[in-house]
Amino acid sequence: MARLAATVEGANEYINTFLVDTEDWIDADDKKKMRLLNRASSTLTRVFPKYVIPDKAVYEFVNVLAIAYNDTNRLNKHGISSFSITGVGSFNYKDTLRVEDEDLIPKESISAIEEENDVKFGGKRIRRTVL
Repeated sequence: MARLAATVEGANEYINTFLVDTEDWIDADDKKKMRLLNRASSTLTRVFPKYVIPDKAVYEFVNVLAIAYNDTNRLNKHGISSFSITGVGSFNYKDTLRVEDEDLIPKESISAIEEENDVKFGGKRIRRTVL
């Protein structure tokens, strides 16, 4: 039931108009933006299979993924806790970001899906449970 009409052009317009931390999205080349958009769309469709996914939800989430997969955070996501570049700087992570993409879905995306489908999921995050 998910509607996948989100585009890179639409994401560029939305992110540049409504979001604050935009540098990682802006700095990505078009191929990476497309991969991030595909990942955001597929993750939201998998987590919310019975619901229409509005473009706004995808655009909010794709910007979060751009930050999570930037050059520095990508290393953290792979479990690296610190690194240094001689003469440039040293980076230490308080905690590693070893989480699944669905754990990064922002509240704004969830709210957009709730509004589009006239439902209320309750709680801040959607989690899958195995019984």
